[in-house]
Amino acid sequence: MICIIQARYSSKRFPGKVLKKLSGEIILKRVIKQVKKSKKINKIIVATSKHHTDSKIINFCLRNKIDFSIGPLHNVFKRFYLVLNNKNFPSFVRITADSPILDPNLIDRAINLFKINNLDIVTNVFPRTFPKGFSIEVVRSKLIIDNLIKIKKSKHKEHLTSFFYDNYKKFKIKNFLNKIDYSNINLSIDNRCDFARVNKILKYNKKQSIDLNRAVFLYNKLFYEKKT
Repeated sequence: MICIIQARYSSKRFPGKVLKKLSGEIILKRVIKQVKKSKKINKIIVATSKHHTDSKIINFCLRNKIDFSIGPLHNVFKRFYLVLNNKNFPSFVRITADSPILDPNLIDRAINLFKINNLDIVTNVFPRTFPKGFSIEVVRSKLIIDNLIKIKKSKHKEHLTSFFYDNYKKFKIKNFLNKIDYSNINLSIDNRCDFARVNKILKYNKKQSIDLNRAVFLYNKLFYEKKT
C-alpha cells in the first residue's frame, strides 16, 4: 500500500509550517517518520504543487531521497490524480503534512478494514471521533481517476474526499470510530498556537514513542487539567 502525503508551503494561517522544526525536527520529516512505522505501507509519495513556494518542499524531498509529485496548488484532487493515473496503485492512504504525531497503528487498522471489505473509502473522519491530526483515509484509486471530470466545485478540488462524502450514498464508505470521542482535541498544526501546543507535548514526551493514547494523556495533563 502506498501513502500519499499532501503538503504545501503556502499555508494561509501558518506559512511554511511543514518545514518548521517541531521539537528539533522538521514537521514533514516527523510525519514521514510516523508513516514509516506502519507495517502496511511500502511506499511514500509527497504530493506538492508546482507553485514556486513549494520548491522548498521539493528540495527537502530531493535532499532526503523522498519520492514526490507536483500538480496544481489549489486543485488537490487533480494533484492526487496525477500521482495515480497510469500507475499500478490500486489504493492509497491519504495523510496531510500537518499531522506530526499521527498514530501508525491507526494506518494499519484502516488498511486492514479496507482489505477485508469491498469498499471505496475507509475513513475515521465521517464523522470524526479521533483528534484532529489523527485523520486517516484509505481510498480506492479508481475513485479519483474515474471522477476527475465531475469535480467542479472549489470545495471538492481543495478537499480530496469531500465530493464522495457529499455523495456518500453512491459510494461504499466505512467510518471507524474511537471508543471515546476525542474530536474536540486538536493535535494537528494549523496555526502557531497549534504548533506551540504540539511542541510542548513532544518536549514533555522527550524521545519516547507516541501513539493516540499517549498523545491524549499528555494533552490532558498539560492543557486540560490546568483548566479544571
